[in-house]
Amino acid sequence: QEHVVESGGGLVQPGGSLRLSCVASDSIYNLYTMGWYRQAPGKRRELVGSITSGASTNYADSVKGRFTISRDNGKNTVYLEMNSLKPEDTAVYYCYIDMYPTYFGRGTQVTVSS
Repeated sequence: QEHVVESGGGLVQPGGSLRLSCVASDSIYNLYTMGWYRQAPGKRRELVGSITSGASTNYADSVKGRFTISRDNGKNTVYLEMNSLKPEDTAVYYCYIDMYPTYFGRGTQVTVSS
């Protein structure tokens, strides 16, 4: 069973923007912290940021000021708005639900290249 499904990835030029979406399979997940990880080729998966059920957010230093996480509980959806994209942002982006065990989606590819 897929608990979350990501969408919105693609190819974008440096300096561009993308918005990723993560739809949860059940409204119960609105009660949980959700967020995004990413994994670049040959690198470990890293936390991009998270959002609590009360909409408090936290971000990695590498994306602060450029990325914004939000959620729409009516749609069971978490968003990752990415601006001023850099080539080093290229990675597979995974949505997650902060539960035990942690639920991850299958990921969506983001490529930043001219």
